Amino acid sequence: MKSLSTPGGNGLDYNLYDGALNEISLDSKTTINTINQYSYCIAQEDTEFREALKGSDILLPDGEGVVLAERFLTGKKINKISGSDIHIHLLTELNKRGGRCFYLGASNETLIKIKEKIKNEYPNIEVGYYSPPFRAVFTDQENEDMINSINNFQADVLFIGLTAPKQEKLSQQFKSKLNVKVICSIGAVFDFYSDTVKRPSDVFIKLKLEWFGRFLSNPPKMWRRYFYYGPVYAWYVLKLKFKGSNTKVSPVQPKKQEPITSSAS
Repeated sequence: MKSLSTPGGNGLDYNLYDGALNEISLDSKTTINTINQYSYCIAQEDTEFREALKGSDILLPDGEGVVLAERFLTGKKINKISGSDIHIHLLTELNKRGGRCFYLGASNETLIKIKEKIKNEYPNIEVGYYSPPFRAVFTDQENEDMINSINNFQADVLFIGLTAPKQEKLSQQFKSKLNVKVICSIGAVFDFYSDTVKRPSDVFIKLKLEWFGRFLSNPPKMWRRYFYYGPVYAWYVLKLKFKGSNTKVSPVQPKKQEPITSSAS
């Protein structure tokens, strides 16, 4: 497994994955998370979330802001790998070997759409799913029900779409209890893949403007992420560059935080 930066180094202080998708193994217990500029900012104020990200076996740079910051801070080039990218890669590999995957999160309607789409596009994959109640914190019984549903299905790969930071915290908390090889938190990819929400077009993605496409699709929801937290993120990066990675920065943040979704620049 490859990583770029190390804690205490001159990067973003996260072990960012800089390998290729085909180097990711499905044969050992692996936790995969993603990080973008917004989740980086939230993790600065949420210790549990930050530790969950740092505890990832693979942390994908899912945002042009992360890619540019690492080049600015370290001089090294890495490539953006989105939640959608890792999702399609894992499905492709599972289809080759006749594997099993389980989806945790979203509504039953969305999960049924995902299952039907996989049936058509990846016919060799067996799909299971579970739609948990919509609440900020699950009860002990709800956690037990989710774990039992996942383990009873005996999946090779578990995809979690509960939005961040909930999904990363859950993955970290229950990793040892989940009988799966790969645990992959991918947030909004559930909605993108099911066509419940349209991902920005390839034009935006190729121009490295996926973030702008997402803003245009829902300005009331996305403005804070990009136009408030964008400058906050830039401030963190500049502090790391010119005053060292141990500098603590505590900009004022809005009281209300939107859920963090994957596949966002």
